[in-house]
Amino acid sequence: MARNERTSRSEAPHSPNVLREYALLADGQRAALVGPDGNIVWLCAPRWADPPLFSNLLGGRGSYLVTPTNRRFVWGGQYQPESLIWINRWVTTDGIIETREALAFPGDDQRVVLLRQVHALDQDAAVRVQLDPRADFGREPIRQVRQDGGLWCAQTGNLYLRHSSGQPLGTGAGGLLCGELRVPAGGRADLVLEISTRPLDDEPPQPPELWRITEKSWQRVLHPLSRGTAGRDAVFAYTVLRGLTRPGGGMVAAVTAGLPERALGGRNYDYRYAWIRDQAFAGQAAALIGRHELLDDAVAFLTDRVLAEGDRLAPAYTIDGGPVPPEQELTFLPGYPGAKARTGNWVGGQFQLDAYGEVLLVLATAASHGRLEATSWQALTLAAQVIEERWQQADSGIWELPARQWTHSKLTCVAGLRAAARIAPGGLAGRWVALADTIVADTAAHALHPSGRWQRAYDDPRVDSALLLPGIRGALPEGDPRTEATRRAVLAELQQDGYLYRFRPDRRPLGDAEGAFLLCGFAAALAEWQAGDAVAANRWFERNRAGCGPPGLFTEEFDVAQRQLRGNLPQAFVHALMLETAVRLGHAAPCTAD
Repeated sequence: MARNERTSRSEAPHSPNVLREYALLADGQRAALVGPDGNIVWLCAPRWADPPLFSNLLGGRGSYLVTPTNRRFVWGGQYQPESLIWINRWVTTDGIIETREALAFPGDDQRVVLLRQVHALDQDAAVRVQLDPRADFGREPIRQVRQDGGLWCAQTGNLYLRHSSGQPLGTGAGGLLCGELRVPAGGRADLVLEISTRPLDDEPPQPPELWRITEKSWQRVLHPLSRGTAGRDAVFAYTVLRGLTRPGGGMVAAVTAGLPERALGGRNYDYRYAWIRDQAFAGQAAALIGRHELLDDAVAFLTDRVLAEGDRLAPAYTIDGGPVPPEQELTFLPGYPGAKARTGNWVGGQFQLDAYGEVLLVLATAASHGRLEATSWQALTLAAQVIEERWQQADSGIWELPARQWTHSKLTCVAGLRAAARIAPGGLAGRWVALADTIVADTAAHALHPSGRWQRAYDDPRVDSALLLPGIRGALPEGDPRTEATRRAVLAELQQDGYLYRFRPDRRPLGDAEGAFLLCGFAAALAEWQAGDAVAANRWFERNRAGCGPPGLFTEEFDVAQRQLRGNLPQAFVHALMLETAVRLGHAAPCTAD
């Protein structure tokens, strides 16, 4: 039985949780974040960069709450193995309640299906349900509400909604769905929310079949994947990358927009787009773990963009290859505490030279696995040609800063050219090796610090953690004294408590200006491994893979003092480099099918 609840108004938006407590649901077309109270606070529909239907994370009104009516509880949770099915678990003073949460997988690009299943484990359970969908960051009201028993239909913005619960729930002010759902001990109750760009005139789907397809689909994608001491984390890292990647190519850098890297620091960006560099990192990690589907997706996306854009390659695109919209502040929202709400990204107008080197690296990796088709070979040769024409120009670099002669950008192109030369016919191979040697010579003439290490830029003598990456990628032979000197200087000057910062922006102590970068921490592990120090490599790896919350998700930055996640969630390239590090250090290895 269900007890209807009627309210005089929609409840005010909940205060957000710290980022480490949010779990991810994703289906390759979009994603949701669910908090420890059972509130889905973020879901863009129908696709990644569309305005959210649930925007409570940024202070909007839209949310979807399923939580124990007994508010005295402690929270926990975990992912169902080999899936992005999240299990929220509440131990209350009168019983244990679990909910399984998932986006039906694989996803449809125009129709979202959100599954929630309530389990009463040991006692009769009661949960409070409140569905308040508000399109366009909470600005669109609910309209055309129709209710028939456990079926509720409505519209908001240009989206059609249908919710089935099996038990009747009430409606509150503004049309929101609200009520109390009762589940007998040992029983289950299913909630299904459909969101579509087209009218939902067909029969509502059956929850058991939706769950069966979702579970089997994840198992096909992930099993058998990895074993080893970090096998579980490696599998999960790959699962996140798979969930953030559209079938056929295109992986978003993160699910969210506008979350601050530093409170009131003005650095809060929209990462719901596909970065060239991130795609390359994910493709190489997937190749290393033997998952060619994700490698193929990365190759397809990068091939299309390079052939379409040539020497005008932008750092990022929408998931379907369109231009990233300009940055816009959403003044009607309070934002996540510490920053104003913001969408779009100004990075679209930048030139990032190192992106071409990353393209060469991943396409060469694909070729070494026999997975480079003719069009991708054309993209590879075009990327090398652009490097030949533009390597002397200033660029914005990996950290997307004002254009300078960044050392990392030059040496990443060197690494890419050398990788491409290894799979190229003789004439091209010789030309690309010669070009790589020319770039190294020029970089050494202008960016070699008197101490023998590489410096950040031709006109900047500081160290930078990004300078670890070209050495890892093979820009210079292993043991090159410049690589060794750079590794020692970076780790000596930029580490704190086992975490690594990008660079020192000013005279302030490390951690005052920004958090540690988890990407850099995993790069440190790879650099130490390459240098032959297995103990140090494992120390860096273990320290940085712990820089997450209970769901196991990484953001870009980690606040070392407060042990909190900072920035957008989850950050794809951190998961990619964590996966690569786990495999290279021997903590995860591909399984073979039975």
